[in-house]
Amino acid sequence: MPDQAQRIKIIRSGDVAVVELADKKILEETIISQIADQLFALAGEADVPRLVVDFSNVTHMSSGALGMLITLHKRIRQKNGQLRFCHIRPSIYEVFAITRLNEVFTVCQTREEAVGELASP
Repeated sequence: MPDQAQRIKIIRSGDVAVVELADKKILEETIISQIADQLFALAGEADVPRLVVDFSNVTHMSSGALGMLITLHKRIRQKNGQLRFCHIRPSIYEVFAITRLNEVFTVCQTREEAVGELASP
C-alpha cells in the first residue's frame, strides 16, 4: 500500500487544522478512501473539530470525493465542529453549485479567511 501521508498535509493554526490536499486528481476510489481515512481520523481527534480543507492543488474530483466530503461534514457537525473549504477552482465550484453543495458547505476564497472564521476568539 502506498504511503498515505502523501495524500494530505496538516498544518495547525491554533485550534484549527488546515488540510492541504496533495493530489491534483481525486478520482480513484483508493485515493478517496485514503483521504477519507485521514480526514475522518483528524475530525475524530478533536472534541470540537475545526477543519479547513485547502483545494489549491486539486484540479479534478469525482462524485465519490464529493460523497466523502459530505460524510466528513456530517461527522464534524455531529461533534458541533465546523468545516470550511478554500481555494476551490471555478470548475470544481461549478459542480458544488449544480449539486447545491455550495449551500451545505461554507467556501472561502482564501485560507486566511477560512481560518479566521474558525479561530477561537
